[in-house]
Amino acid sequence: MTTNGDKYCYLSEFKWLQKFGPSYSVKAENITALKSPSEFYRTLLDRCRTAKQRIVIASLYLGIGNLEQELVNTIKDAMDNRRKLSVRVLLDANRGSRGKVSSRTMLMPILNPSFDCRVYLYHTPKLRGLLRWLLPERYNELIGIQHMKLYMFDDSIIICGANLSQDYFTNRQDRYILIEDCKPLVDFYIGLVELLGRMSFQLTSKNTLTLDPTWKHHPYKSPYQTYASEARKQLMQYYNTHIKHPTSEKDTDTIVYPLIEFPPFDIHHDSQTTNLLMCNAEPGSTMHMATGYFNIPDIYTNTMFQKSLANFKILFSHPMANSFQQAKGPAGFIPTAYSYLTNTFFGEIEKLKLHKRISCFEYQRTGWTFHSKGLWYTPNNYELPVLTAVGSSNYGARSLNCDLESQLIIVTNNKKLQKNFHSEKSDIFKSTSLYIPEGEFQAPLWVRFVLRMFKNYF
Repeated sequence: MTTNGDKYCYLSEFKWLQKFGPSYSVKAENITALKSPSEFYRTLLDRCRTAKQRIVIASLYLGIGNLEQELVNTIKDAMDNRRKLSVRVLLDANRGSRGKVSSRTMLMPILNPSFDCRVYLYHTPKLRGLLRWLLPERYNELIGIQHMKLYMFDDSIIICGANLSQDYFTNRQDRYILIEDCKPLVDFYIGLVELLGRMSFQLTSKNTLTLDPTWKHHPYKSPYQTYASEARKQLMQYYNTHIKHPTSEKDTDTIVYPLIEFPPFDIHHDSQTTNLLMCNAEPGSTMHMATGYFNIPDIYTNTMFQKSLANFKILFSHPMANSFQQAKGPAGFIPTAYSYLTNTFFGEIEKLKLHKRISCFEYQRTGWTFHSKGLWYTPNNYELPVLTAVGSSNYGARSLNCDLESQLIIVTNNKKLQKNFHSEKSDIFKSTSLYIPEGEFQAPLWVRFVLRMFKNYF
């Protein structure tokens, strides 16, 4: 590895990332790790109020409470005051349509024909036919969702793991990275949202769904291969066009790499890159990894156990901090399923005698749930992370098999930014304890059966 004293060592060390995703130079002073759900919410409102040209949002859903209503009202006021303001919203069709009062009904006020506003509702092409008819509301989301969380205002972006609902604005721990004045990165993501929007339903001011007239394939009525192959073709053309213009590390100290994972279209740039990061990590380096829902697939566990020589500190939710803890019906057993998975993973660590290199931590904070996800990479004989990954992926099986995900890798030589990432990581880990289970976790037989049959959907 290049020496720590080399001004460009870390940018050069990770230059291979340019093979897997677009790259953009960013000023380190323009990157901020927001510290809390309330700061995230205040920033959303402030940016909506001050946006002059465009607001583009990609999220799983918009909640139906008072805080969410204030967000919609703020966007509407901005459009009233600045008629040239363009607004685009991409949500998941099934999650966004759940209930009589839903994301769709909440967004009706901004779908005034006099506004330049479009709401896109992505419907996974995998939910079709008899399956679509049989699966009830909520459970139909298991098959696949739009899971990216991107919040863009003019030339700035917040990329995070948080959805737009009250918990994420108040007491659900997540990560939020604000990058300001980075037009090329924002242009890339807005173009991606617009392209996915073409392939999705569009919401009308009468709360009905239509298809873009330039897109000829219905998400669940057209043959799956027809829809998926055309979507893959257009998405890869778009993505590869941006990869062809790599960023030079000579005139910057920070480079960002947006990665995508779109399993319905056989696009796996994010998981391939994440796996290589683990595999290529130098001996003695440390990779902190956080996931809101622990279900690490074999591709990652095989690398951790057999290929990587890095140290891993893996953080997941204590059962009491799992966001499904209060869920009704079968969903209430989801924390039990994740406890079984974490216990099994820990058992493998013990069996392979890897506990000195791989350790696990549980997040528990009174009154809070845990939803953070991401990576922090710290080289050997260095005290600060030089790379972080932030976005929507939980590094779980469904991220690789079901959902639309995006993650941003940030590599920096800037010592102040490295310290900020270190502080962000430390703040999250201070509410954790070392995971040491007391014996084998006994999950109900039916839970183990469901996991065996449907593990890729957790």
